[in-house]
Amino acid sequence: MIHPDLLELLGCPLHDERPPFELRGNYLVCTASGHGFPIVDGIPHLLPEDVIEPNRLEELIDERDKSV
Repeated sequence: MIHPDLLELLGCPLHDERPPFELRGNYLVCTASGHGFPIVDGIPHLLPEDVIEPNRLEELIDERDKSV
């Protein structure tokens, strides 16, 4: 889980204007593009090679919701 204060400081690295993230399960989701970044052991992975395309992200979130 990401502390709310940290979430407020983070911005999507894919955009120069650094739009904020929304927390969705174990992913940070860019509010501008819908791209996701995984959170692993409480650490957000924000490198460009870690990005998850919006359509794949929805599949991952749906799979996780079904397994809970």
